[in-house]
Amino acid sequence: MTAATNGAAPQPNVLFIITDQQRADHTGFGGNEVVRTPNLDSLAARGTVFDNAWVANPVCMPNRSTIMTGRMPSAHGVVFNDRSLEPGANTHVRQFRAAGYRTALIGKSHLQHGMSRNAVFPSRQSGGAVDDYWPSGWDTLEDAERYMSGAPEFPDSFYGFEHVELAIDHGARVTGHHMLWALDRGGRLEDLMVPLTADSPARRRSERWWQVYEPPYSAELHSSTFVTERTIDFITDAARRGGPWLAWASYPDPHHPMTPPGEWFDRHRPDDMEVPASIDDPLDGAPRYVQAISRMHPSTQRAWVTPCGVAGDHQMLREALAATYGMIEMIDDGIGQILAALDRLGQADNTIVVFTSDHGDMMGDHGLMLKGFMHYRGTLAVPLVIADPRRSPGRTQSLAGSIDLGPTLMDLAGVHGYEGIGGRSLVPVLDDDSATVRDEVLIEDDFPGALTMDILTPAKTRTLVTADLRLTRHSDGSEQLFDTAADPDEIAPLGRSDLARRADMYERLAEALMEADDLARGMPLHPPPASPNVSESFIPA
Repeated sequence: MTAATNGAAPQPNVLFIITDQQRADHTGFGGNEVVRTPNLDSLAARGTVFDNAWVANPVCMPNRSTIMTGRMPSAHGVVFNDRSLEPGANTHVRQFRAAGYRTALIGKSHLQHGMSRNAVFPSRQSGGAVDDYWPSGWDTLEDAERYMSGAPEFPDSFYGFEHVELAIDHGARVTGHHMLWALDRGGRLEDLMVPLTADSPARRRSERWWQVYEPPYSAELHSSTFVTERTIDFITDAARRGGPWLAWASYPDPHHPMTPPGEWFDRHRPDDMEVPASIDDPLDGAPRYVQAISRMHPSTQRAWVTPCGVAGDHQMLREALAATYGMIEMIDDGIGQILAALDRLGQADNTIVVFTSDHGDMMGDHGLMLKGFMHYRGTLAVPLVIADPRRSPGRTQSLAGSIDLGPTLMDLAGVHGYEGIGGRSLVPVLDDDSATVRDEVLIEDDFPGALTMDILTPAKTRTLVTADLRLTRHSDGSEQLFDTAADPDEIAPLGRSDLARRADMYERLAEALMEADDLARGMPLHPPPASPNVSESFIPA
């Protein structure tokens, strides 16, 4: 299918706005009365808000790859941040480009593991399950060092994107195309290419946690400014050229380190921040490794991405919250500029806008911080708004998953799908917010490092979310079952007190795992030459 011509109704443009590590309740439209997100709230008022949207995996690379492919991590292969999405993987962006769309990725990609190479734990075996058959260097396009003397040459199609400008890192570490852009604006390399440690330069820094600080550069050089301005430039050029376009505006914030620049650092006073009701949860019914994480103060983190806990330090959490809200408000300001550009360029009435995040953050819930192997609503739920100017606004409690976004966009734009898509189109819910397209959401979480390290963290976790229950099962045999309708803060796990509902959830989990089992990898797309020996054919009765 190609872009409409000869007077037919034009195919809609797509603006896909995604943040990193933003909780579902860290927006005004999500019920937060402290963080100020007027532009996102305005978008929500004219779109459909999904109050029950969940990830397929609560870690960056697996869930971003799921959004792109419409497939579970166990199907597309990126089960952790230690491996890159295969360059031949089909994506909804490839389909849009084949349909005549101009496509662009501005900001964070994390479809390749350049910035997360510290998460690689090599196998103890001498050989892998599959030979490395791709050309050497294919998965190094997100390696920061490749940009020190200019941007590397990208393939004609980077997972379907023809135009790519990357902001690779987090916090105040500036790399990729973002670094080259900042240098052109007068930034100093020593202020940009900084370590993700307490040695990074800062104008001000928390005494409780080094990851809360004001960067040494001005707001004009920050990643959110880069994503905003370069997205507007792409849309402006696409509007001038004519024809449909799809743009990913991918903000690296509010992922830690929490480093809002300039005025955004002072948007909130830590003392005004409210801590969550579950901050002092003793976690009596939680797995041992989760209890251990809760006792690890951020000041004792082994690495900047290591999950940790509040450890009784409520003021540390307040400082982290204040800085996080500053980052979110800077993003909201940028989103307002992009939406205003759509209006100015005459594109708003024919542009579908999506807003979501790749996963959440514990941010003090149950005394836990960050994300990774902690299956609670804080990390598993994400904000989701889909605004289609051809449809009326709404708000729904119907279940939705990150895996559904690609299929939904292809359905809305009349773009063909492909073999192996596991997500479902949410268009019926956009047309009727009381409709449902799924009864549960399956969430995977794998940690290959558990196979090579002597640690408590289980190698595999599977969670099933329904309208009123959440079951999590770990490969070490531990489990948690919550009645999320009666206990939305997930304080009191049911254990084995309700054997009937527990048995029903395990049966539904087994069915969801069966459905997620992938048949598409290696699926023939064309019939082979006829075999001279018809007896080789196998057609079951």
